[in-house]
Amino acid sequence: MYRELEGSTIVNTYYYLIANVVAIGLLVFAIYLPRHRRYEMALSYLVVNIGVMAVASVLATSTAAAGLGLGLFGVLSIIRLRSEELTQREVAYYFAALALGLLGGLGATVTGYLPIVFMGAILGLIGLIDSRLFNANESRLIILDRALVTETEISAHVASLFGQEVTHLSIVRIDMVNDSTIVRAKLGAPITKNLVNG
Repeated sequence: MYRELEGSTIVNTYYYLIANVVAIGLLVFAIYLPRHRRYEMALSYLVVNIGVMAVASVLATSTAAAGLGLGLFGVLSIIRLRSEELTQREVAYYFAALALGLLGGLGATVTGYLPIVFMGAILGLIGLIDSRLFNANESRLIILDRALVTETEISAHVASLFGQEVTHLSIVRIDMVNDSTIVRAKLGAPITKNLVNG
């Protein structure tokens, strides 16, 4: 009886590991790369996912506390996220890869197909939210080659550069020494040439 139960657990573990590989493949190659084309980030998502899946599957079969494992993932993700400036979208993909790895590694410990449902939900949600439907008015990080100090000046300059109305603007940094300004702006509808020049 014990041997039969152990065999079914091993089979379930393989199913969830395969489901994770399929899910991370879809996330990276079907959703992320066609939209963003950052191959170094794609490699990072793959490695993090496979590493988390491997550690989670070992923790699921050992006597180590699950809290210890989850704390380890948290520490590793903070170290990784602090090593490069990432956009919020890349952070979302990063945590999606982590979540898929956890679901794949710990899935065999859960009865039923709930981890597979959650994997599908993560893929569907990130695919929908990162589509053009939700990103029509996306913010951009813009580095200007002059130090401008007022929002009015910056807004007019950005509008003249892009030929679009600035719907939202936040100043990230003004560098008077290097004569540059970094802003995050949302651009709206195109504006007429007379309005840009006038």
